[in-house]
Amino acid sequence: MNMSSDGEAATTASGLAWQQGFSALGPAFFTELQPTPLPSPHWVGTSASVAHLLDLDEAWLRSDAALQAFTGNAVLPGSHPLASVYSGHQFGIWAGQLGDGRAILLGETAAGLEIQLKGAGRTPYSRMGDGRAVLRSSIREFLCSEAMQGLGVPTTRALCITGSPASVRREEIETAAVVTRVAPSFIRFGHFEHFSANDMDEELKALADYVIDRYYPECRGSAQFGGNPYAALLQAVSERTAVLMAQWQAVGFCHGVMNTDNMSILGLTIDYGPFQFLDSFVPGHVCNHSDTQGRYAYNRQPNVAYWNVFCLAQALLPLIGEQELAMAALESYKTVFPAEFMARMRAKLGLGAVAEEGDAELIDGLLVLLAKGGVDYPIFWRRLSHAVGTGEFEPVRGMVPDQAAWDEWLASYLAQPRLADRTQASEAMLATNPKFVLRNHLCEEAIRAAKLGDFSALQTLQQLLESPFEEHPGHESYAAFPPAWASSIEISCSS
Repeated sequence: MNMSSDGEAATTASGLAWQQGFSALGPAFFTELQPTPLPSPHWVGTSASVAHLLDLDEAWLRSDAALQAFTGNAVLPGSHPLASVYSGHQFGIWAGQLGDGRAILLGETAAGLEIQLKGAGRTPYSRMGDGRAVLRSSIREFLCSEAMQGLGVPTTRALCITGSPASVRREEIETAAVVTRVAPSFIRFGHFEHFSANDMDEELKALADYVIDRYYPECRGSAQFGGNPYAALLQAVSERTAVLMAQWQAVGFCHGVMNTDNMSILGLTIDYGPFQFLDSFVPGHVCNHSDTQGRYAYNRQPNVAYWNVFCLAQALLPLIGEQELAMAALESYKTVFPAEFMARMRAKLGLGAVAEEGDAELIDGLLVLLAKGGVDYPIFWRRLSHAVGTGEFEPVRGMVPDQAAWDEWLASYLAQPRLADRTQASEAMLATNPKFVLRNHLCEEAIRAAKLGDFSALQTLQQLLESPFEEHPGHESYAAFPPAWASSIEISCSS
């Protein structure tokens, strides 16, 4: 690490200053290695807001030096590239050792954010893989990371994508790309599972202490659970996960591959692969073509997340000490998730923050109507938001096949005293129900153009998704019903 004379991390030409973070845990946690270069790299997309988070020098970010660094062709001064080891359950089955098979952590910046290159080449954990990412999947991750940020959903971020003409074989031959990911930490449930499964209690404790001291200091010295900080950590993680699930469900987001190695210890959305935002509201929708059993269907996500935090509890058991204590630490998930979900649904309906008797019946009744009709989820909520302010409900009514049931529900809804100020309620709803979401067909159109060297569609879509609650006149087509061909799009774990 480059250090100045006063001991602070030195700043390089990029504006980045580095400090020790995850790498301080020692060699049992990772393998140091260099990214594998790619030929003839080019820029595909960048995020100005993430660059600002990192205090990156704007002029440098446009330079060839930045292009080479974020493609993995040159190592940034002060960084210590590494790939971390972890294990996990995949589709409910113990998969054993996994790890960063195509992601290389450059290090942690002085701002407390880790920078990781995804697609930067083979690592010791690639498990016969090529360590590469393709342009298609990199665009999907880049756009969705920034879309989730725009929606207010906790997420890893994406600084940039670089592309290369190098060939990569997936279902077909595609071109390579690298997406630069940014997060406070990329530690997963699977990190804890790895050391617990291998009876490496000393390393397990070191990891837990690191996470507590860096990200959950309130767990240290807490009187709860008899002062056991590891039980307090488990509860804090499970509650953050419950909140995240409530946000996913409310916005209609399907992750597609909720393996324990894809679950963030910080409650972030991580590892965007076969994700999808719902078009039609079909609770049992399975967005991952590889998920033949439907384990990760949209309506199963909250229960799968609980199963995953239970796996984390098992991994932390050597530190917590008692099974009963671990189970007690998980108990609040069962109350936090429904409370958070109902709060978000009340916000979508303009009903305010305070729960009242009958809310569950009102919300459940609406969701049943939407599910029976397979109603377009984003458009319904946006139209309802406008209708509350204008009083023109016919555009909403026309979306629901069972119009008699809709009329009955609407009468009950509009009778709510909390809707007395319709203008205020409408404004609140428009700030909660986005006009623009990253539908699969929009992503596919941006990918098709990018494959031909045209990144303008990607840039336009990115701008809309960064402020999805704004109207953005002139871009109505991005908020329209999906075309018929959208239903034929298949996304899998290679996506």
